[in-house]
Amino acid sequence: MKSASQTVLPSASSNVAVSPRQLATLHFSLELRDWIVRALQRGGSPDDIARALASQQFDPDMARDLVDAFARVLHECLPMPECQLTIERSQAAAVTAQTRLPRVSVLPGGDRDVYVLSRVEKPLIAVLEGVLSHDECGALIAAARPRLAPSTIVDPHTGEPVISRDRSSMGMFFRQAETPLLARIDARVSALMRMPLENGEGLQVLHYTPGTHSSPHFDFLIPGNAANQASIARSGQRVSTMVIYLNDVSVGGETVFPEIGLSVVPRKGNAVYFEYCDAIGQLDGKTLHAAAEVLSGEKWVATKWMRQRSFVVAGEEGRGGMM
Repeated sequence: MKSASQTVLPSASSNVAVSPRQLATLHFSLELRDWIVRALQRGGSPDDIARALASQQFDPDMARDLVDAFARVLHECLPMPECQLTIERSQAAAVTAQTRLPRVSVLPGGDRDVYVLSRVEKPLIAVLEGVLSHDECGALIAAARPRLAPSTIVDPHTGEPVISRDRSSMGMFFRQAETPLLARIDARVSALMRMPLENGEGLQVLHYTPGTHSSPHFDFLIPGNAANQASIARSGQRVSTMVIYLNDVSVGGETVFPEIGLSVVPRKGNAVYFEYCDAIGQLDGKTLHAAAEVLSGEKWVATKWMRQRSFVVAGEEGRGGMM
């Protein structure tokens, strides 16, 4: 019997009617899988479930393929896939949506230019040199250290923040442009990410000690709970991420993209940038990523997420401000 991750399923139906047929691998989070499965088990129509996903910026064809695949798994009592499954589908003409990051060797960051060290086109991932100066890295660590708390994730069932074994770091969030240092960094990072300043969430700083890590996850929001649905309704989907390394790590701590075999080594002041929601709203599951275990030393990173629209925190809609 094939393992869950090797399950190959014919697509029950497809919005694509182009030949020849081919095998396609679909990537998904466990939260998304569980949301679809629960909806099917409650008697939801596959059409309605696929439309609900499409309304939350998922590619309609991928949404339908996922729903049909999980319906087949339930109907035939097949092993439940984890993180990916392969289906037989019709080959569609590729839809090429323009990436936000231009294909250049130097990016303008407002108050400084930043060199592109390496780049992957699909998904769009770029390693950038010198996003922050060494002094800025030290100042950011010093400002974050007194406010660190155990990192949390959003519970996929309740939408509430919970401490998880999948993320063993300490972390905190700054408000947008909270201090002159943050205002300068936020403006530079927004320019590099080619998104309006107001679309950025507050900068997050994480601290990893030896033995800590984060498990593979997506940065885009899975509409599997009311909190994520409300956040997407307020500010749109997350579209891109920049992870800035605030120190050199002795051993370990790489940012790993397991779907494409890429590992980025932390280097003080450098950053890794990646996009997962394109201009036409399609989400890219190949941006699954993790923080490898720190084996020696410590690791500090600052993360910026960009949204499709101005970022508004819950409860701030009527105040005209952002946290």
